[in-house]
Amino acid sequence: MDAYLLIDFGSTYTKLTVVDLEKEEVIATAKDITTIEENIMIGFEKAYLKIEEKLIGKNVNFIKKLACSSAAGGLKMVAIGLVPELTAEAAKRAALGAGARVLKVYSYELTLDEINEIKNSNLDIILLAGGTNGGNKECIIHNAKMLAENGVRLPIVVAGNKVTSDEIRQIFTKAKMYFTITQNVMPSLNKLNVEPAREEIRKVFMEKIIDAKGLGNAEELIKGILMPTPAAVLKAARILSDGSDEESGLGDLIVIDIGGATTDIHSISEGEPTKGGVTTRGLEEPFAKRTVEGDLGMRYSAISLREAAGSRKMRKYLCDPERKIDIDANCKYRVEHIKMVPTTKEEIHFDEAMAKVATELSMERHVGTIESTHTPMGAMYTQIGKDLMEVKYMIGTGGVLIHSENPKDILKAGAFNEENPMYLKPRKAIYLIDKTYILSAMGLLSEYYPDKAVRIMKKYLVKV
Repeated sequence: MDAYLLIDFGSTYTKLTVVDLEKEEVIATAKDITTIEENIMIGFEKAYLKIEEKLIGKNVNFIKKLACSSAAGGLKMVAIGLVPELTAEAAKRAALGAGARVLKVYSYELTLDEINEIKNSNLDIILLAGGTNGGNKECIIHNAKMLAENGVRLPIVVAGNKVTSDEIRQIFTKAKMYFTITQNVMPSLNKLNVEPAREEIRKVFMEKIIDAKGLGNAEELIKGILMPTPAAVLKAARILSDGSDEESGLGDLIVIDIGGATTDIHSISEGEPTKGGVTTRGLEEPFAKRTVEGDLGMRYSAISLREAAGSRKMRKYLCDPERKIDIDANCKYRVEHIKMVPTTKEEIHFDEAMAKVATELSMERHVGTIESTHTPMGAMYTQIGKDLMEVKYMIGTGGVLIHSENPKDILKAGAFNEENPMYLKPRKAIYLIDKTYILSAMGLLSEYYPDKAVRIMKKYLVKV
C-alpha cells in the first residue's frame, strides 16, 4: 500500500504517523523522546522501530516522508515595529501565525541596550516592520541601520512601509546580511496583511534554521522540514474549518494545545460582533489567529502558571478550599521533573487542575472583550478583539487532554462564564479531542492532499 510517513520533531517527543492514502486511515503511530542534544535521528529511529513492528506483515511503500519541528526551542523570533498597538502588534501576530515563539516585541527606535539584548537572545529570525505604506519611514530605516551597524547577524524578514524597501535593501546588502523583503504587515491603519510575512518566515526557517538546530541530519531521510509544528497545527485547523475543494469544512473552530512549556490557542473565525449595536475598536484581527502563553505550561512553566493563576483559582479547580494540597511544592516538582508522567490519582488530579487553569487563562487572553460606556443616549458597547461566542467547535490536543478521562471538563474551563461575561468565549461549542495527535500530521498532509486531510481529521477527532 502507498503511505505517507508524517513526523513531528517535538520539543519533548518525536511523533510518527503513518497514513494509508487510499483508505484514508491512520494505520500506525509511535513516539519516543526527542534527542536534540545528541543526534535528533536517535529518537526518530527508536520511534521508527516501533512503527516497523506495527507494520509487520503489511507491504507499506512510503511515497513521501514529511516533517515539522518544534525541537530545540522551536522557531524563536523578535518582532520590531513602530507603535506598540499597531505595527509592532501586527508584526507579532505575523510571527505567531508562522509558528514562532515571539520572545519580545520592540517598538519605536531601537536603542543600543535593545540591540545588545537582541544579540544575546539566542534568536533565529528578526521580523522588522514599521509604518503604514507611505507613512512614517524614519523609524524603520533607523532600526535597519542599528541592526546593520552593530553586528546583528541574524536572518531578517522586512515587512514594513514599502517606500523604505530600496534604502533598507542597500543598508543590508552593504552589511552583507541575510534578509528578505515582503509586503507590509500593516499597509494601512488597523488593516492586517500577515500572510506574505508568514510565508517568508517559513522559507527562512526551511533555508537557514534547519541546519542550525541539528535537523539537517533528518533531510537525507525525509523530503524536508516543511514548517514549524505550530504552523502545521494552524494550517490543519484552517483547512478543517474552511474545507477543501471537494470536502466541506466544520466552520468556525478553536484549537487548544496544552504543552509542557506553553498553551497555544488557534482560532479560525472572523470574530465579528455576534450582537447588534456593538462597535469594534483596535487592530483588525486575523481570520486564522494564534496566541502563545509562555507562562502557562504543564512542566517547564508550572511555577509561572501558579503565579499567573493565584492560589484561589488553583484551589477552585483542585476542589481544595481547606488548603490541604501544597500547590507550590507540586508545581516545583514538575519544573524539576519535566518528563514526569502522572500515575497516582493525586498526580492526575493536580495535572488536570493545572490544565483547566491553563485553558481558562489562555482563552481569556486570546478572545475579545466587550466594554460598556454610559452616555446620554444610553449604554454603548465596544468590542476589542475577536467575538468567539458562536464558535461551533473547541478541539483539544496535548498530552494532558489526550490521556484524560475527563477532557471535556478541561475544555469547558475555556468556555463562556456568566461570572466573567466580558470575555467573548464560546457558549455552546461541541468538544472534540485529537486522540491520535493527528493535527500537525494533517497540516503536513494538506500540503499535498487537502481533501484527504480534511476527511481524516473528521474521522479521527473524537467527540466528548
